[in-house]
Amino acid sequence: MSFSVRVTKAWRWLGLEGVLLLAAFVCDLAVVLPASVDSLGPRGRDLLLLPGMIVLGACALWARTQPAAAVVAGAATLFASSFLIRLTNAAAYTVLLGNVSLSETVAGLELVFFCVRRVRLPEMVTGTATLVIAGLFAATYRDGSGRWNSLGQTVLVGAVLLIMVVPAGLYFRRTVPQQPDSPVRRLVREQWPLIGGLSLPLFLELYWSQGDTGHALPALLCSVGAAAATVYATHRPLRAGFLLAAIIAVTAPAILVESGRNHQLLGGLPGTEVIAGIIVVILLVRYARPWRAWGVIGLLSVAVAITTLTTLTAKRSSWRMDDLPDLATGAVLLLGIAVAFGLYFRARDSERRKVVEAAVADAQNSERMALARELHDLVAHHVTGIIVQAQAARVIADQNPKVALEVIGRIEAAGTEAMTAMRRLVGSMRAGADSVTDQATMNLGADLRRLADSGHHGVAVQADVRVPEDLPQEVARSALRIVQESLTNIGKHALGATRACVLAEVLDGELHIRVADDGKEVAARPAGGSGGYGLVGMRERVELLDGRLAAGPAPDGGWVVEAWLPVEEKA
Repeated sequence: MSFSVRVTKAWRWLGLEGVLLLAAFVCDLAVVLPASVDSLGPRGRDLLLLPGMIVLGACALWARTQPAAAVVAGAATLFASSFLIRLTNAAAYTVLLGNVSLSETVAGLELVFFCVRRVRLPEMVTGTATLVIAGLFAATYRDGSGRWNSLGQTVLVGAVLLIMVVPAGLYFRRTVPQQPDSPVRRLVREQWPLIGGLSLPLFLELYWSQGDTGHALPALLCSVGAAAATVYATHRPLRAGFLLAAIIAVTAPAILVESGRNHQLLGGLPGTEVIAGIIVVILLVRYARPWRAWGVIGLLSVAVAITTLTTLTAKRSSWRMDDLPDLATGAVLLLGIAVAFGLYFRARDSERRKVVEAAVADAQNSERMALARELHDLVAHHVTGIIVQAQAARVIADQNPKVALEVIGRIEAAGTEAMTAMRRLVGSMRAGADSVTDQATMNLGADLRRLADSGHHGVAVQADVRVPEDLPQEVARSALRIVQESLTNIGKHALGATRACVLAEVLDGELHIRVADDGKEVAARPAGGSGGYGLVGMRERVELLDGRLAAGPAPDGGWVVEAWLPVEEKA
Protein backbone atom coordinates (compact mmCIF):
# COMPACT_ATOMS: atom_id res chain seq x y z
CA MET A 1 0.00 0.00 0.00
CA SER A 2 1.45 3.36 -1.06
CA PHE A 3 2.12 6.17 1.38
CA SER A 4 -0.55 8.41 -0.19
CA VAL A 5 -3.17 5.66 0.18
CA ARG A 6 -2.21 5.20 3.84
CA VAL A 7 -2.50 8.94 4.47
CA THR A 8 -5.90 9.04 2.75
CA LYS A 9 -7.20 6.13 4.81
CA ALA A 10 -5.90 7.71 8.03
CA TRP A 11 -7.55 11.03 7.12
CA ARG A 12 -10.88 9.32 6.45
CA TRP A 13 -10.59 7.39 9.70
CA LEU A 14 -10.04 10.59 11.70
CA GLY A 15 -13.24 12.22 10.50
CA LEU A 16 -14.46 15.60 11.69
CA GLU A 17 -14.00 14.79 15.38
CA GLY A 18 -10.42 13.64 14.78
CA VAL A 19 -9.52 16.73 12.77
CA LEU A 20 -10.92 19.01 15.48
CA LEU A 21 -8.86 17.17 18.08
CA LEU A 22 -5.76 17.42 15.89
CA ALA A 23 -6.22 21.18 15.43
CA ALA A 24 -6.67 21.69 19.18
CA PHE A 25 -3.60 19.55 19.92
CA VAL A 26 -1.50 21.59 17.47
CA CYS A 27 -2.53 24.75 19.33
CA ASP A 28 -1.60 23.13 22.63
CA LEU A 29 1.79 22.14 21.24
CA ALA A 30 2.36 25.75 20.19
CA VAL A 31 2.00 26.65 23.88
CA VAL A 32 3.56 23.67 25.65
CA LEU A 33 6.73 23.28 23.58
CA PRO A 34 8.01 26.87 24.09
CA ALA A 35 6.98 26.74 27.76
CA SER A 36 8.96 23.52 28.28
CA VAL A 37 12.27 25.24 27.39
CA ASP A 38 11.74 28.66 28.98
CA SER A 39 13.48 29.87 32.13
CA LEU A 40 10.48 29.24 34.39
CA GLY A 41 10.99 25.94 36.15
CA PRO A 42 12.92 22.83 35.10
CA ARG A 43 13.32 22.24 31.39
CA GLY A 44 10.86 19.74 29.93
CA ARG A 45 8.56 19.76 32.93
CA ASP A 46 5.65 21.20 30.95
CA LEU A 47 5.84 18.25 28.55
CA LEU A 48 4.12 16.23 31.29
CA LEU A 49 0.90 17.94 30.16
CA LEU A 50 1.01 16.01 26.87
CA PRO A 51 0.20 12.44 28.06
CA GLY A 52 -3.16 13.50 29.46
CA MET A 53 -4.01 15.39 26.26
CA ILE A 54 -3.09 12.42 24.05
CA VAL A 55 -4.90 9.78 26.11
CA LEU A 56 -8.04 11.91 26.47
CA GLY A 57 -8.03 12.53 22.70
CA ALA A 58 -7.74 8.78 22.12
CA CYS A 59 -10.74 8.27 24.42
CA ALA A 60 -12.74 10.75 22.35
CA LEU A 61 -11.96 8.82 19.15
CA TRP A 62 -12.79 5.54 20.93
CA ALA A 63 -16.18 7.00 21.87
CA ARG A 64 -17.29 6.68 18.25
CA THR A 65 -17.63 2.91 18.75
CA GLN A 66 -17.72 2.41 22.55
CA PRO A 67 -19.07 5.65 24.08
CA ALA A 68 -19.90 4.31 27.55
CA ALA A 69 -16.47 2.79 28.16
CA ALA A 70 -14.73 5.78 26.57
CA VAL A 71 -16.51 8.22 28.90
CA VAL A 72 -15.36 6.29 31.97
CA ALA A 73 -11.80 6.11 30.61
CA GLY A 74 -11.86 9.83 29.77
CA ALA A 75 -12.97 10.82 33.27
CA ALA A 76 -10.28 8.58 34.78
CA THR A 77 -7.71 10.20 32.49
CA LEU A 78 -8.70 13.68 33.68
CA PHE A 79 -8.31 12.64 37.32
CA ALA A 80 -4.96 10.90 36.67
CA SER A 81 -3.50 13.79 34.64
CA SER A 82 -4.62 16.25 37.34
CA PHE A 83 -2.73 14.27 40.00
CA LEU A 84 0.34 14.11 37.73
CA ILE A 85 0.27 17.88 37.07
CA ARG A 86 -0.15 18.64 40.78
CA LEU A 87 2.61 16.20 41.74
CA THR A 88 5.15 17.63 39.25
CA ASN A 89 4.08 21.30 39.59
CA ALA A 90 3.67 21.51 35.82
CA ALA A 91 2.13 24.78 34.67
CA ALA A 92 -1.41 24.03 33.52
CA TYR A 93 -2.77 26.90 31.45
CA THR A 94 -6.24 28.17 30.71
CA VAL A 95 -8.08 28.78 27.44
CA LEU A 96 -11.80 28.22 28.02
CA LEU A 97 -11.91 26.23 31.25
CA GLY A 98 -9.58 26.93 34.14
CA ASN A 99 -6.39 24.80 34.12
CA VAL A 100 -7.78 22.62 31.29
CA SER A 101 -6.03 22.65 27.93
CA LEU A 102 -7.81 23.25 24.64
CA SER A 103 -7.42 19.68 23.38
CA GLU A 104 -8.74 18.32 26.68
CA THR A 105 -11.73 20.65 26.41
CA VAL A 106 -12.48 19.55 22.83
CA ALA A 107 -12.02 15.87 23.75
CA GLY A 108 -14.34 16.24 26.74
CA LEU A 109 -17.03 17.88 24.61
CA GLU A 110 -16.77 15.10 22.03
CA LEU A 111 -17.09 12.50 24.79
CA VAL A 112 -20.26 14.23 26.01
CA PHE A 113 -21.60 14.41 22.44
CA PHE A 114 -21.15 10.69 21.73
CA CYS A 115 -22.45 9.78 25.19
CA VAL A 116 -25.64 11.78 24.63
CA ARG A 117 -26.01 10.52 21.07
CA ARG A 118 -25.58 6.76 21.56
CA VAL A 119 -25.90 5.74 25.21
CA ARG A 120 -29.12 4.90 27.06
CA LEU A 121 -30.63 7.60 29.25
CA PRO A 122 -29.43 6.43 32.71
CA GLU A 123 -25.88 5.79 31.48
CA MET A 124 -25.96 9.06 29.53
CA VAL A 125 -26.80 11.12 32.63
CA THR A 126 -24.23 9.25 34.76
CA GLY A 127 -21.47 9.57 32.13
CA THR A 128 -22.07 13.26 31.51
CA ALA A 129 -22.14 14.00 35.23
CA THR A 130 -18.88 12.06 35.73
CA LEU A 131 -17.15 14.08 33.01
CA VAL A 132 -18.41 17.36 34.51
CA ILE A 133 -17.12 16.38 37.96
CA ALA A 134 -13.75 15.38 36.47
CA GLY A 135 -13.52 18.71 34.65
CA LEU A 136 -14.34 20.71 37.77
CA PHE A 137 -11.79 18.70 39.72
CA ALA A 138 -9.11 19.44 37.12
CA ALA A 139 -9.99 23.16 37.09
CA THR A 140 -9.72 23.48 40.87
CA TYR A 141 -6.94 21.02 41.74
CA ARG A 142 -4.25 21.44 39.09
CA ASP A 143 -2.98 24.89 40.05
CA GLY A 144 -1.73 23.60 43.40
CA SER A 145 -3.14 26.47 45.43
CA GLY A 146 -6.06 24.53 46.82
CA ARG A 147 -8.37 27.47 46.07
CA TRP A 148 -11.17 27.46 43.55
CA ASN A 149 -9.65 30.15 41.38
CA SER A 150 -11.83 31.45 38.55
CA LEU A 151 -14.39 28.77 39.34
CA GLY A 152 -17.27 31.08 38.47
CA GLN A 153 -15.97 31.72 34.96
CA THR A 154 -15.20 28.02 34.47
CA VAL A 155 -18.71 26.98 35.55
CA LEU A 156 -20.31 29.63 33.31
CA VAL A 157 -18.27 28.73 30.23
CA GLY A 158 -18.70 25.00 30.88
CA ALA A 159 -22.47 25.43 31.19
CA VAL A 160 -22.58 27.30 27.87
CA LEU A 161 -20.56 24.56 26.17
CA LEU A 162 -22.83 21.85 27.58
CA ILE A 163 -25.89 23.75 26.41
CA MET A 164 -24.39 23.71 22.91
CA VAL A 165 -23.21 20.07 22.85
CA VAL A 166 -26.07 18.23 24.59
CA PRO A 167 -28.83 19.44 22.19
CA ALA A 168 -26.54 18.60 19.26
CA GLY A 169 -26.16 15.04 20.58
CA LEU A 170 -29.92 14.76 21.10
CA TYR A 171 -30.53 16.03 17.57
CA PHE A 172 -28.25 13.42 16.01
CA ARG A 173 -29.70 10.79 18.37
CA ARG A 174 -32.97 10.94 16.47
CA THR A 175 -32.90 8.39 13.67
CA VAL A 176 -35.61 8.70 11.04
CA PRO A 177 -34.33 6.70 8.07
CA GLN A 178 -37.42 7.44 5.94
CA GLN A 179 -36.72 11.17 5.95
CA PRO A 180 -33.83 12.68 3.97
CA ASP A 181 -30.93 14.30 5.75
CA SER A 182 -31.31 17.93 6.69
CA PRO A 183 -29.20 20.43 4.69
CA VAL A 184 -27.06 21.20 7.74
CA ARG A 185 -26.28 17.53 8.43
CA ARG A 186 -25.52 16.91 4.76
CA LEU A 187 -23.23 19.95 4.63
CA VAL A 188 -21.33 18.83 7.73
CA ARG A 189 -20.95 15.30 6.35
CA GLU A 190 -19.64 16.52 2.99
CA GLN A 191 -17.41 19.39 4.14
CA TRP A 192 -15.90 18.06 7.36
CA PRO A 193 -12.27 18.46 6.13
CA LEU A 194 -12.90 22.17 5.53
CA ILE A 195 -14.62 22.54 8.91
CA GLY A 196 -11.70 20.84 10.63
CA GLY A 197 -9.18 23.01 8.79
CA LEU A 198 -10.95 26.24 9.74
CA SER A 199 -11.02 25.16 13.37
CA LEU A 200 -7.22 25.62 13.63
CA PRO A 201 -7.19 29.43 13.14
CA LEU A 202 -10.29 29.67 15.34
CA PHE A 203 -8.53 27.79 18.15
CA LEU A 204 -5.47 30.02 17.75
CA GLU A 205 -7.65 33.13 18.08
CA LEU A 206 -9.25 31.59 21.15
CA TYR A 207 -5.84 31.02 22.71
CA TRP A 208 -4.66 34.56 21.89
CA SER A 209 -7.72 36.00 23.60
CA GLN A 210 -7.30 34.00 26.83
CA GLY A 211 -7.56 36.08 29.96
CA ASP A 212 -9.85 38.61 28.25
CA THR A 213 -12.50 36.38 26.71
CA GLY A 214 -15.32 38.78 27.56
CA HIS A 215 -13.88 41.67 25.54
CA ALA A 216 -12.73 39.34 22.74
CA LEU A 217 -16.08 37.54 22.42
CA PRO A 218 -17.58 39.83 19.69
CA ALA A 219 -14.50 39.41 17.50
CA LEU A 220 -14.47 35.64 18.12
CA LEU A 221 -18.12 35.42 17.10
CA CYS A 222 -17.31 37.27 13.88
CA SER A 223 -14.55 34.76 13.15
CA VAL A 224 -16.93 31.86 13.80
CA GLY A 225 -19.46 33.48 11.44
CA ALA A 226 -16.76 33.89 8.77
CA ALA A 227 -15.85 30.20 9.07
CA ALA A 228 -19.53 29.21 8.78
CA ALA A 229 -19.93 31.43 5.70
CA THR A 230 -16.91 29.73 4.13
CA VAL A 231 -18.45 26.28 4.60
CA TYR A 232 -21.75 27.59 3.19
CA ALA A 233 -19.85 28.94 0.17
CA THR A 234 -19.19 25.40 -1.02
CA HIS A 235 -22.90 25.22 -1.94
CA ARG A 236 -23.92 28.87 -2.39
CA PRO A 237 -20.78 30.93 -3.14
CA LEU A 238 -22.61 34.15 -4.10
CA ARG A 239 -24.81 34.27 -1.01
CA ALA A 240 -21.87 33.31 1.17
CA GLY A 241 -19.79 36.10 -0.39
CA PHE A 242 -22.39 38.71 0.55
CA LEU A 243 -22.66 37.21 4.04
CA LEU A 244 -18.89 37.25 4.53
CA ALA A 245 -18.69 40.88 3.39
CA ALA A 246 -21.28 41.80 6.03
CA ILE A 247 -19.39 39.86 8.71
CA ILE A 248 -16.12 41.59 7.80
CA ALA A 249 -17.84 44.98 8.00
CA VAL A 250 -19.16 44.15 11.47
CA THR A 251 -15.71 43.00 12.59
CA ALA A 252 -14.40 46.57 12.89
CA PRO A 253 -16.70 47.64 15.76
CA ALA A 254 -16.27 44.19 17.34
CA ILE A 255 -12.50 44.68 17.49
CA LEU A 256 -12.92 48.26 18.70
CA VAL A 257 -14.88 46.88 21.67
CA GLU A 258 -11.83 44.77 22.43
CA SER A 259 -9.62 47.84 21.86
CA GLY A 260 -7.15 45.60 20.03
CA ARG A 261 -5.45 44.61 23.27
CA ASN A 262 -5.22 40.87 22.84
CA HIS A 263 -6.62 39.95 19.44
CA GLN A 264 -3.85 39.14 16.98
CA LEU A 265 -4.59 40.71 13.58
CA LEU A 266 -3.21 39.99 10.12
CA GLY A 267 -3.18 43.34 8.37
CA GLY A 268 -6.11 44.63 10.40
CA LEU A 269 -8.28 41.48 10.21
CA PRO A 270 -8.45 38.32 12.32
CA GLY A 271 -6.58 35.42 10.76
CA THR A 272 -9.73 33.31 10.37
CA GLU A 273 -11.41 36.02 8.29
CA VAL A 274 -8.33 36.39 6.07
CA ILE A 275 -8.34 32.63 5.39
CA ALA A 276 -12.11 32.66 4.91
CA GLY A 277 -11.84 35.49 2.38
CA ILE A 278 -9.21 33.61 0.36
CA ILE A 279 -11.29 30.42 0.26
CA VAL A 280 -14.50 32.25 -0.65
CA VAL A 281 -12.76 34.10 -3.51
CA ILE A 282 -11.46 30.75 -4.81
CA LEU A 283 -14.97 29.28 -4.68
CA LEU A 284 -16.49 32.34 -6.35
CA VAL A 285 -14.05 32.19 -9.26
CA ARG A 286 -14.46 28.42 -9.51
CA TYR A 287 -18.25 28.10 -9.48
CA ALA A 288 -19.96 31.46 -10.13
CA ARG A 289 -20.37 33.29 -13.41
CA PRO A 290 -17.46 35.68 -13.95
CA TRP A 291 -19.40 38.96 -13.85
CA ARG A 292 -21.26 37.93 -10.69
CA ALA A 293 -18.12 36.60 -9.05
CA TRP A 294 -16.19 39.82 -9.69
CA GLY A 295 -19.05 41.89 -8.29
CA VAL A 296 -19.01 39.98 -5.00
CA ILE A 297 -15.18 40.02 -4.92
CA GLY A 298 -15.28 43.81 -5.33
CA LEU A 299 -17.72 44.07 -2.42
CA LEU A 300 -15.47 41.88 -0.29
CA SER A 301 -12.46 44.05 -1.18
CA VAL A 302 -14.29 47.21 -0.11
CA ALA A 303 -15.35 45.60 3.19
CA VAL A 304 -11.77 44.45 3.85
CA ALA A 305 -10.35 47.91 3.07
CA ILE A 306 -12.80 49.73 5.35
CA THR A 307 -12.36 47.28 8.22
CA THR A 308 -8.57 47.31 7.90
CA LEU A 309 -8.36 51.10 7.96
CA THR A 310 -10.75 51.29 10.91
CA THR A 311 -8.95 48.71 13.05
CA LEU A 312 -5.47 49.97 12.24
CA THR A 313 -6.47 53.55 12.99
CA ALA A 314 -7.57 52.37 16.44
CA LYS A 315 -4.09 50.84 16.93
CA ARG A 316 -1.98 53.83 15.95
CA SER A 317 0.74 52.82 18.36
CA SER A 318 1.51 49.63 16.42
CA TRP A 319 1.54 50.91 12.82
CA ARG A 320 2.34 53.94 10.71
CA MET A 321 0.78 55.43 7.59
CA ASP A 322 3.91 54.42 5.69
CA ASP A 323 2.90 50.77 6.22
CA LEU A 324 -0.33 51.21 4.22
CA PRO A 325 1.25 50.59 0.75
CA ASP A 326 2.80 47.37 2.00
CA LEU A 327 -0.56 46.20 3.35
CA ALA A 328 -2.26 47.06 0.05
CA THR A 329 0.41 45.17 -1.90
CA GLY A 330 0.01 42.13 0.34
CA ALA A 331 -3.78 42.21 -0.04
CA VAL A 332 -3.55 42.43 -3.83
CA LEU A 333 -1.03 39.57 -3.85
CA LEU A 334 -3.33 37.34 -1.78
CA LEU A 335 -6.27 38.26 -4.02
CA GLY A 336 -4.26 37.39 -7.12
CA ILE A 337 -3.22 34.03 -5.66
CA ALA A 338 -6.84 33.22 -4.74
CA VAL A 339 -8.07 34.16 -8.22
CA ALA A 340 -5.32 32.05 -9.84
CA PHE A 341 -6.29 29.03 -7.75
CA GLY A 342 -9.96 29.59 -8.59
CA LEU A 343 -9.19 29.72 -12.33
CA TYR A 344 -7.09 26.57 -12.04
CA PHE A 345 -9.88 24.66 -10.31
CA ARG A 346 -12.43 26.00 -12.80
CA ALA A 347 -10.35 24.73 -15.73
CA ARG A 348 -9.84 21.37 -14.02
CA ASP A 349 -13.58 21.05 -13.35
CA SER A 350 -14.32 21.75 -17.00
CA GLU A 351 -11.86 19.10 -18.13
CA ARG A 352 -13.18 16.59 -15.61
CA ARG A 353 -16.76 17.30 -16.69
CA LYS A 354 -15.86 16.53 -20.31
CA VAL A 355 -14.12 13.31 -19.27
CA VAL A 356 -17.13 12.21 -17.18
CA GLU A 357 -19.56 13.05 -20.01
CA ALA A 358 -17.47 11.02 -22.43
CA ALA A 359 -17.28 8.11 -19.98
CA VAL A 360 -21.05 8.19 -19.42
CA ALA A 361 -21.64 8.26 -23.19
CA ASP A 362 -19.29 5.29 -23.62
CA ALA A 363 -21.13 3.37 -20.88
CA GLN A 364 -24.47 4.11 -22.53
CA ASN A 365 -23.20 3.07 -25.95
CA SER A 366 -21.69 -0.10 -24.51
CA GLU A 367 -25.01 -1.04 -22.93
CA ARG A 368 -26.88 -0.29 -26.16
CA MET A 369 -24.44 -2.49 -28.07
CA ALA A 370 -25.01 -5.29 -25.56
CA LEU A 371 -28.73 -4.90 -26.17
CA ALA A 372 -28.11 -5.02 -29.90
CA ARG A 373 -26.25 -8.32 -29.63
CA GLU A 374 -29.05 -9.74 -27.53
CA LEU A 375 -31.46 -8.53 -30.21
CA HIS A 376 -29.50 -10.56 -32.75
CA ASP A 377 -29.81 -13.70 -30.60
CA LEU A 378 -33.54 -13.19 -30.00
CA VAL A 379 -34.38 -12.49 -33.61
CA ALA A 380 -32.33 -15.51 -34.72
CA HIS A 381 -34.30 -17.65 -32.26
CA HIS A 382 -37.68 -16.43 -33.51
CA VAL A 383 -36.74 -16.49 -37.19
CA THR A 384 -35.45 -20.06 -36.87
CA GLY A 385 -38.80 -21.09 -35.46
CA ILE A 386 -40.61 -19.26 -38.24
CA ILE A 387 -38.53 -21.00 -40.92
CA VAL A 388 -39.10 -24.43 -39.41
CA GLN A 389 -42.85 -23.89 -39.20
CA ALA A 390 -43.01 -22.46 -42.71
CA GLN A 391 -41.21 -25.54 -44.08
CA ALA A 392 -43.64 -27.81 -42.21
CA ALA A 393 -46.62 -25.86 -43.56
CA ARG A 394 -45.29 -26.21 -47.11
CA VAL A 395 -44.98 -29.98 -46.73
CA ILE A 396 -48.49 -30.55 -45.36
CA ALA A 397 -50.29 -27.81 -47.29
CA ASP A 398 -51.53 -30.17 -50.01
CA GLN A 399 -52.40 -33.02 -47.63
CA ASN A 400 -54.14 -31.10 -44.79
CA PRO A 401 -54.86 -27.40 -45.54
CA LYS A 402 -56.56 -26.88 -42.14
CA VAL A 403 -53.40 -27.82 -40.24
CA ALA A 404 -51.37 -25.64 -42.58
CA LEU A 405 -53.57 -22.65 -41.70
CA GLU A 406 -52.95 -23.30 -38.00
CA VAL A 407 -49.20 -23.38 -38.65
CA ILE A 408 -49.47 -20.12 -40.57
CA GLY A 409 -51.21 -18.57 -37.53
CA ARG A 410 -48.36 -19.67 -35.30
CA ILE A 411 -45.91 -18.20 -37.82
CA GLU A 412 -47.77 -14.90 -37.65
CA ALA A 413 -47.65 -14.92 -33.82
CA ALA A 414 -43.93 -15.71 -33.83
CA GLY A 415 -43.29 -12.92 -36.31
CA THR A 416 -45.27 -10.46 -34.18
CA GLU A 417 -43.30 -11.48 -31.09
CA ALA A 418 -40.03 -11.05 -32.96
CA MET A 419 -41.03 -7.58 -34.15
CA THR A 420 -41.97 -6.61 -30.58
CA ALA A 421 -38.56 -7.71 -29.32
CA MET A 422 -36.86 -5.80 -32.12
CA ARG A 423 -38.72 -2.59 -31.29
CA ARG A 424 -37.78 -2.88 -27.62
CA LEU A 425 -34.12 -3.78 -28.09
CA VAL A 426 -33.16 -1.96 -31.26
CA GLY A 427 -29.77 -0.30 -31.06
CA SER A 428 -26.24 -0.36 -32.38
CA MET A 429 -24.23 -3.48 -33.12
CA ARG A 430 -21.01 -4.39 -31.38
CA ALA A 431 -18.41 -7.04 -32.12
CA GLY A 432 -17.67 -8.14 -28.54
CA ALA A 433 -19.48 -10.66 -26.40
CA ASP A 434 -20.73 -10.84 -22.82
CA SER A 435 -20.21 -13.97 -20.77
CA VAL A 436 -23.57 -13.76 -19.01
CA THR A 437 -25.68 -13.32 -22.14
CA ASP A 438 -23.60 -15.84 -24.05
CA GLN A 439 -24.32 -18.52 -21.45
CA ALA A 440 -27.90 -17.45 -20.76
CA THR A 441 -30.72 -19.89 -21.46
CA MET A 442 -34.36 -19.14 -22.14
CA ASN A 443 -35.23 -19.69 -18.45
CA LEU A 444 -34.63 -16.58 -16.32
CA GLY A 445 -35.21 -18.42 -13.04
CA ALA A 446 -32.55 -21.00 -13.81
CA ASP A 447 -30.11 -18.32 -15.02
CA LEU A 448 -30.54 -16.26 -11.85
CA ARG A 449 -30.05 -19.27 -9.59
CA ARG A 450 -26.95 -20.27 -11.53
CA LEU A 451 -25.62 -16.70 -11.20
CA ALA A 452 -26.30 -16.71 -7.45
CA ASP A 453 -24.57 -20.08 -6.98
CA SER A 454 -21.51 -19.18 -9.05
CA GLY A 455 -19.73 -17.65 -6.02
CA HIS A 456 -17.77 -15.16 -8.13
CA HIS A 457 -18.86 -12.08 -6.16
CA GLY A 458 -17.10 -12.56 -2.81
CA VAL A 459 -20.33 -12.79 -0.77
CA ALA A 460 -22.96 -15.44 -0.22
CA VAL A 461 -25.99 -14.83 -2.42
CA GLN A 462 -29.52 -15.84 -1.42
CA ALA A 463 -31.90 -15.96 -4.39
CA ASP A 464 -35.68 -15.76 -4.14
CA VAL A 465 -36.90 -16.22 -7.73
CA ARG A 466 -40.61 -16.41 -8.56
CA VAL A 467 -40.90 -15.75 -12.30
CA PRO A 468 -42.91 -17.50 -15.02
CA GLU A 469 -41.17 -19.31 -17.86
CA ASP A 470 -42.92 -17.33 -20.59
CA LEU A 471 -41.27 -13.97 -19.86
CA PRO A 472 -40.28 -11.96 -22.94
CA GLN A 473 -36.67 -12.77 -23.59
CA GLU A 474 -35.62 -9.14 -23.92
CA VAL A 475 -36.97 -8.53 -20.40
CA ALA A 476 -35.36 -11.71 -19.05
CA ARG A 477 -31.94 -10.86 -20.52
CA SER A 478 -32.07 -7.32 -19.13
CA ALA A 479 -33.04 -8.59 -15.68
CA LEU A 480 -30.14 -11.03 -15.77
CA ARG A 481 -27.69 -8.26 -16.68
CA ILE A 482 -29.01 -5.99 -13.90
CA VAL A 483 -28.57 -8.71 -11.28
CA GLN A 484 -25.09 -9.54 -12.57
CA GLU A 485 -23.96 -5.89 -12.49
CA SER A 486 -25.43 -5.38 -9.01
CA LEU A 487 -23.64 -8.44 -7.61
CA THR A 488 -20.41 -7.31 -9.24
CA ASN A 489 -20.75 -3.89 -7.57
CA ILE A 490 -21.33 -5.57 -4.21
CA GLY A 491 -18.11 -7.54 -4.57
CA LYS A 492 -16.16 -4.39 -5.49
CA HIS A 493 -17.60 -1.68 -3.25
CA ALA A 494 -19.62 -3.16 -0.34
CA LEU A 495 -16.97 -3.28 2.38
CA GLY A 496 -18.00 -5.58 5.22
CA ALA A 497 -20.80 -7.25 3.24
CA THR A 498 -21.29 -10.94 4.08
CA ARG A 499 -24.58 -11.65 2.32
CA ALA A 500 -26.57 -10.45 -0.68
CA CYS A 501 -30.25 -11.08 -1.37
CA VAL A 502 -31.73 -11.31 -4.87
CA LEU A 503 -35.49 -11.08 -5.37
CA ALA A 504 -37.23 -11.56 -8.74
CA GLU A 505 -41.01 -11.65 -9.05
CA VAL A 506 -43.78 -10.46 -11.34
CA LEU A 507 -46.24 -8.00 -9.79
CA ASP A 508 -48.96 -6.00 -11.57
CA GLY A 509 -47.58 -6.65 -15.02
CA GLU A 510 -43.97 -5.74 -14.08
CA LEU A 511 -40.91 -7.81 -13.34
CA HIS A 512 -39.57 -6.56 -9.99
CA ILE A 513 -35.82 -7.09 -9.41
CA ARG A 514 -34.28 -6.29 -6.02
CA VAL A 515 -30.62 -6.82 -5.06
CA ALA A 516 -29.51 -5.82 -1.52
CA ASP A 517 -26.43 -6.38 0.64
CA ASP A 518 -25.67 -6.04 4.36
CA GLY A 519 -22.51 -3.94 4.04
CA LYS A 520 -21.96 -1.43 6.84
CA GLU A 521 -19.29 0.77 5.26
CA VAL A 522 -18.41 2.30 1.92
CA ALA A 523 -14.89 1.54 0.74
CA ALA A 524 -12.94 4.69 -0.23
CA ARG A 525 -15.50 6.31 -2.49
CA PRO A 526 -14.11 9.28 -4.41
CA ALA A 527 -15.89 12.61 -4.19
CA GLY A 528 -18.92 12.76 -6.43
CA GLY A 529 -19.61 9.04 -6.91
CA SER A 530 -18.42 5.49 -6.73
CA GLY A 531 -15.89 5.80 -9.51
CA GLY A 532 -17.65 3.42 -12.00
CA TYR A 533 -20.43 3.56 -14.57
CA GLY A 534 -22.28 0.31 -13.86
CA LEU A 535 -25.38 2.17 -12.67
CA VAL A 536 -25.30 4.30 -15.80
CA GLY A 537 -25.45 1.18 -17.96
CA MET A 538 -28.24 -0.34 -15.85
CA ARG A 539 -30.28 2.84 -16.03
CA GLU A 540 -29.81 3.04 -19.79
CA ARG A 541 -30.98 -0.56 -20.23
CA VAL A 542 -34.04 -0.04 -18.01
CA GLU A 543 -35.07 3.19 -19.72
CA LEU A 544 -34.89 1.55 -23.15
CA LEU A 545 -37.44 -0.97 -21.89
CA ASP A 546 -39.66 1.81 -20.42
CA GLY A 547 -38.89 0.61 -16.90
CA ARG A 548 -37.77 2.23 -13.66
CA LEU A 549 -34.56 1.93 -11.62
CA ALA A 550 -33.76 3.00 -8.05
CA ALA A 551 -30.40 2.61 -6.30
CA GLY A 552 -29.18 3.93 -2.96
CA PRO A 553 -28.28 3.15 0.67
CA ALA A 554 -30.72 1.09 2.72
CA PRO A 555 -32.09 2.53 6.00
CA ASP A 556 -30.41 -0.22 8.05
CA GLY A 557 -27.13 -0.16 6.13
CA GLY A 558 -25.98 -1.71 2.92
CA TRP A 559 -27.00 -0.85 -0.64
CA VAL A 560 -30.19 -1.65 -2.57
CA VAL A 561 -30.80 -1.75 -6.33
CA GLU A 562 -34.40 -2.13 -7.51
CA ALA A 563 -35.73 -2.30 -11.07
CA TRP A 564 -39.24 -2.60 -12.47
CA LEU A 565 -39.44 -3.87 -16.06
CA PRO A 566 -42.79 -4.01 -17.94
CA VAL A 567 -43.57 -7.57 -18.96
CA GLU A 568 -45.81 -6.41 -21.79
CA GLU A 569 -45.04 -3.58 -24.18
CA LYS A 570 -46.89 -0.37 -23.39
CA ALA A 571 -49.42 0.71 -25.96
